[in-house]
Amino acid sequence: MTPTIAMLIFVLGAVIWFIIRAPARRRARKAAIKVSGRTVRETALMAISLTGLGILPLAYVASNFESARFRFLDFADRPFVPALAWLGALVFAASLWLFYRTHKDLGRNWSVSLDIRESHKLITTGVYASVRHPMYSAFWLWAIAQALLLPNWIAGFSGLVGFGTLFFGRIGREEQLMCETFGEEYRAYMQRTSRVLPGVY
Repeated sequence: MTPTIAMLIFVLGAVIWFIIRAPARRRARKAAIKVSGRTVRETALMAISLTGLGILPLAYVASNFESARFRFLDFADRPFVPALAWLGALVFAASLWLFYRTHKDLGRNWSVSLDIRESHKLITTGVYASVRHPMYSAFWLWAIAQALLLPNWIAGFSGLVGFGTLFFGRIGREEQLMCETFGEEYRAYMQRTSRVLPGVY
């Protein structure tokens, strides 16, 4: 494992993420929105997450190739540890598998924002059987993989900060919306599941 290979793995993971999400976006457009939580605050949280998980790390990777005119964030580089990069590749693979499964299990119930569809159903099977928010689990794994793959204190850890801001800024409102929509069914579901890490949180 070399730094270049580690960065290419990160880019490949981002491309696979896009490929997984594209069909879900198309399906979601066909389902009418009943309740939308797309506020200015929500848009800001999404932008912060995108910056940490996408813009900063991809700009860092792009600037590390020979044709680049300057090295972005080079002052924050850290020593490259091949073993950590291998671990990062495995974590990223797990993230992408979980990301795929959540989209498959949700079907047309998926939304990029806090939306309730007209025919919205509460999904409690598949990867949702023990975790209420496995897509967030997938993004946490992505952020961890990013920190392991990219040998830079800012580009590597920006995913944890960016997505962490979205997660903690949104999770309470999302669960409140689900309780308002599904009532006791969702409250009972909360009692028997964890938010993102089975048996822990």
